[in-house]
Amino acid sequence: MKQPNFDADDFAPAPSSGSSEVISRPSLSYWQDAWRRLKKNKRAMLSAFFIAFMGLFCFLGPLVWTVRHDDVFTFEQRLPPSWSFRSAQWLVVGDSPAAPSVHAALPGTFDAACSPGGLRFESTPTTLACRIVWEPVPGAIAYRVYRNEIEPRRQPGLPMGKVEGCFFEDSLRLLPIDYHYSVIPVGPGDVEGKVAVIKSRPIPAVSYADAVAAITTLNRQRDEPLPAPEIGKNIELQAHPLGTDGLGRDMLARIMSGGRISLFIGLLAPLVYIFVGVLYGAFAGYVGGWLDNLMMRGAEFVVALPFLLFMILLKVIIGDRMNSLFGSSASLMVIFIALVLLAWPSSARLVRGQVLQIRNEAYVQASMMLGAPRLYLILRHMIPNTMGVILVSLSFAIPGAIFAEAFLSFIGLGVQAPQTSWGALCQEGLRNMNSSPHELILPALCISLTVLAFNTLGDGLRDALDAKMRSKE
Repeated sequence: MKQPNFDADDFAPAPSSGSSEVISRPSLSYWQDAWRRLKKNKRAMLSAFFIAFMGLFCFLGPLVWTVRHDDVFTFEQRLPPSWSFRSAQWLVVGDSPAAPSVHAALPGTFDAACSPGGLRFESTPTTLACRIVWEPVPGAIAYRVYRNEIEPRRQPGLPMGKVEGCFFEDSLRLLPIDYHYSVIPVGPGDVEGKVAVIKSRPIPAVSYADAVAAITTLNRQRDEPLPAPEIGKNIELQAHPLGTDGLGRDMLARIMSGGRISLFIGLLAPLVYIFVGVLYGAFAGYVGGWLDNLMMRGAEFVVALPFLLFMILLKVIIGDRMNSLFGSSASLMVIFIALVLLAWPSSARLVRGQVLQIRNEAYVQASMMLGAPRLYLILRHMIPNTMGVILVSLSFAIPGAIFAEAFLSFIGLGVQAPQTSWGALCQEGLRNMNSSPHELILPALCISLTVLAFNTLGDGLRDALDAKMRSKE
């Protein structure tokens, strides 16, 4: 057999392009890799930015928008949103308007083809009153007056009344928008004549007494006092970009104030009861045996308690004591205590299941053989390795706490006046839903978007912290 001939070139090292030594993906820790995957989730990041915005809006917004949530302006009741932050100009008028000039009825035969002539406003229309006068129609025994916010075509609009003279004063919740007034003469036999229409846009006006009260209220918030009002001149009052409620309170300030309480309950209560559940579940999972079974049966008993019934009983039992200690915040503290006492078992179960798996790991057994105490094992090895489950549980517990507070406040068991919350605002807005829908829509929208943002962020955290997701990338 012929022997192969080798030379020195046959044993030269293969040329290296350097690509085999390039690290395609840098080494990342568990938390760095979770953060990298979370940033790729656009919905979760958008939800995180929205939550941060709501926190800044509710807690730092009052530093910019200095209107108090409990300041009452009776002449600004149920104003719709203006979406403007500019100060509003209000005309100061006297408290006793001049007597109207009423034309006498004209005798004669009523003609259904006749319409009231000379239809005009006796004075400048304001949001306090619109005073209409017209010339009498021969033979007319009365006049029907209607008001419409759009140009009347088939229907004259809202019936305002039936008058016998040639004068009508409208003071029924006027807003600075266009109104169309229709006047129809009525003859014998309830025969109606031809309609006459006049259009107006009332200017914002306030009585002298209300202007003095408003200036006094606003001066409490200003370093330089506003000048005293004068009849016939304009005064500059605070704008209401989100409108006002039934008492004339600023909705933007009330949403900020309500958001602080809703987020306070939604953030603090889950932090406390999840912390309790983590310690409880970690200890139960670590010790095991009959003590673990006993502790879990106790957790199941707490889960079986009806939250609403427990809340009512707790308020009856400790309500008076809480009122003496916390005053108007008593109901808020009762909600906090009820959530802490009843909501911890869910996190305890999750942590216990994780600890039952972790305690059999090699590094935990090695620490036990080296004589590490139980508390050290729980705090150093057990809980840190369940932090992903804890964060996901917290992100889903926060919207649940927000919704629980809103529900209790909505049914009257939550926050009480003068404090408010988003749930309490929804309860107040429900009464005026037909006439002032913004009182209900705005706080309900805040609750819905905030709860949705926390749930979406929780989904993103669950995907980012799940180590099994690495294999799918």
